Order: sequence, then structure tokens, then C-alpha cells
Amino acid sequence: MKITILDDYQGVALSMADWSEVHKLAEVRVCRELLTGEALQEAISDADIICAMRERTPFDRAQLQQLPKLKLLITSGMRNAAIDMDAARELGVVVSGTPNNGAAAAEHTWALILATVRHIPLEDQRIRQGQWQTTVGGDLKGKTLGIVGLGNLGQQVARVAQVFGMKVLAWSPNLTAERAAAAGVEYADKQRLLQQSDIVTLHMKLSESTHHLLQADDLALMPAHGILINTSRGPLVEENALIAALSNGQIAAAGLDVFDQEPIAPDHPLLKLSNTVLTSHVGFVTKETYTLFYQGMVDAIVAFCRGAPIKILNG
Repeated sequence: MKITILDDYQGVALSMADWSEVHKLAEVRVCRELLTGEALQEAISDADIICAMRERTPFDRAQLQQLPKLKLLITSGMRNAAIDMDAARELGVVVSGTPNNGAAAAEHTWALILATVRHIPLEDQRIRQGQWQTTVGGDLKGKTLGIVGLGNLGQQVARVAQVFGMKVLAWSPNLTAERAAAAGVEYADKQRLLQQSDIVTLHMKLSESTHHLLQADDLALMPAHGILINTSRGPLVEENALIAALSNGQIAAAGLDVFDQEPIAPDHPLLKLSNTVLTSHVGFVTKETYTLFYQGMVDAIVAFCRGAPIKILNG
């Protein structure tokens, strides 16, 4: 039996869990680079089991139909929009998930907020160049944070904002004033949230209904000193509109961990803007999260081989 572990960018998959039991059952191949096209097909065509990291590699119906040997597809976490669950079920492929760490992305949101508000990357760069105190940052206390999406992550972010002494507004298409109040924050409609928030942070799942949730007209509602933070999914924001808003000073800055296409192209316009803080979709990338992911994959493989699959997502 052959197992392929995809998209192990950091080369840590085999060190983050105890794979000894798996090695007794199968041959394990680790792919460190993002593979596409023929290279991807070559890597997975003979795999009985594939381990996928988040949504880095899509498995639509056409791709799954090219994998006649595939029996088990494991995704890190318990949700993966890049896998056609119905097609997998019809083709006899079990899709399993793994435990997840619900804190990492919320913590990274605050890393981006603080780095953007206090100009930390720029100050770090300039002090290394011999310069001293070249920018003026801002306080968080007394400011307003607008949270788009008040689920688990949004609520974690809200609690930290309150510790900083910030006012918190929240909106999403299905959020009610009662649910917002239960989470200890104030409900605002989309327009008011954008107009009154000093910082807007996104915590929505990407779907057909949330694609380009924020467009040019929405960004135009934000104050000129406003900051946009996105650690969820790039396409929640119309990217060209965001680039324009940042370029012409319509909004002050953005802290982004996610992009329309990942990895981001080396000549992408966002990389040329000085009022952005950018990270490479590392919001979930922590030792603790990876340990949960990869040990969960080991557990799923062993359970499947024993005839009792666990954490099935397409049952």
C-alpha cells in the first residue's frame, strides 16, 4: 500500500507525529512542493491513501476520477472546500478529517493587527538600516474593531479586543443582534460597521454567497485611516478593489495572510505596496496545530486499515 503526503512545505510532516505504525503498513512518500498538472498526477496516481494539507491541492471530480487506486483521502481539519465530497463518495473514496487547533488563526489575526497598527515590519527594517523612530503608530484602546463573521474565531478575536479596551461591532449575513449581544459585542449592519470601524477583520467561510463579500463600494465606506485584516480567505475581498483602495489612499493599510491565488505570484501588485503587512497563509501554521493535524492523519490511516474509519466527512 502507498501513501502520499502532499504539500509539506516545511518538511515537518514525519516529525510532527509518530508514524511508526503507518510505516509498518505502507510505503510513505512526502511531497514538499505545491504540485500541479502532470507533476501532481505522477505523485498521486498510484496512491491508496492521500494526506492533504488544508485546501492547498484541490480534489474535484475530474481529479478524483484519475485516481482509481485511491481508497482514503485525509484532510487536515474537519472541513475542506477543495474536495468534492459527493464525487469521492460515489467513487468509493472515504474522506476523513483531523482535529484542529481553534486558537492559531485568531492569534495570528492579532499579530497582523499589531504589526500593521505599529508599523512593526517597517520599523524592523529601518532600524537594521541605521534609522531610528521613522514612523508614528497608533493605539488600540478606544478604537473600534469591526468583526465580519462572529463564529468561533470571531468571538476569540472579540474577547482580545475588549481586553485592549476597544469597542467591538460585528456583522455577517446571518448574524442577529441577539447573538451578537450573547457574545458580548454590538451588532451593526454592514454599512455601519464599515463606516465606524477603525479596523475591520474578516472571519467568514468562503462560499458562493461570501465570494467578494467586500467589493469596491464596501471599501469606499471605510474611513481613510481604516485598516483591513484578512486571515480567512483571499476571495472574500475583491482583490483588484483592495489594491486600488490601498494604492490611492482610500484606506490606510491592510494585514493579509490569504490571497486569491496561493502561493502569491512574485510580481503581484500587493507585494509592491508599502502599506501592507503580508504573511504566507501561516495563520494556522503552528507546532501545536501541525501536531494535531499529522497525528490525526496517522490515527485515521491506522483506523482505516483496521476497517473502522474515523472522522468521516463524506459519510
